Amino acid sequence: MIKIRPSTERGNLNFGWLDTKHTFSFGSYYDPQYTGFGNLLVINEDIIAPSQGFSTHGHQDMEIVTYVIKGELEHKDSINNIATIPEGEVQRMTAGTGIRHSEYNHSDEESVHLLQIWITPDTKNLTPSYEQKSFSSAQKKGKLCLLASADGRENSLKIHQNVDLFAIILDCNEQINYDLKQDDYSWIQIVKGELNLNTETLKTGDGAAIKQENKLTLTSFQDNTEFLLFHFKS
Repeated sequence: MIKIRPSTERGNLNFGWLDTKHTFSFGSYYDPQYTGFGNLLVINEDIIAPSQGFSTHGHQDMEIVTYVIKGELEHKDSINNIATIPEGEVQRMTAGTGIRHSEYNHSDEESVHLLQIWITPDTKNLTPSYEQKSFSSAQKKGKLCLLASADGRENSLKIHQNVDLFAIILDCNEQINYDLKQDDYSWIQIVKGELNLNTETLKTGDGAAIKQENKLTLTSFQDNTEFLLFHFKS
């Protein structure tokens, strides 16, 4: 079963300082058909205006992953992390028993474009923690680049859920295959470009919920098609 979530049907809110598209119900946007997908609760595509950002706020019992597509984000949190997150870097926060943070675009000229991802952890009341790592375009070109995993293998970020999160960049007509076990489920999110997933076509901003599929065949219809693949394991 493959169910497409078209980009054009996502919730879209524009606050001036923030233009955001919600794949799943979030904040004031609610769609009873899209309240998450298994342990994947949030995929927000955010564009933050210059010299703007999210003021300090709190989270609890959530794994939060930030994938910066363009620009540079400034991060501060209540466990004494101060960092900048440029294009190509990925941030993971374990909110656990509670963490407060702010995310700010310190450029006075360029917007920041990112994906904000929330995944429920496999354990509550974890000690809050933070990680940030760089993944180059070369690492993603034509192959599965592991960004986050439960065991932190291959220098990936350690996430507290039985999930592998990959980023892939394919050129036109380039293809990769990916196998799933019967009870596993997956989500694909297109960052940019156009992709054929088995018999379905996905374009920039589209997502796909995948269940009861043993094999995924992914073929790009454009150069530099970039996408994320979430594999939740049974």
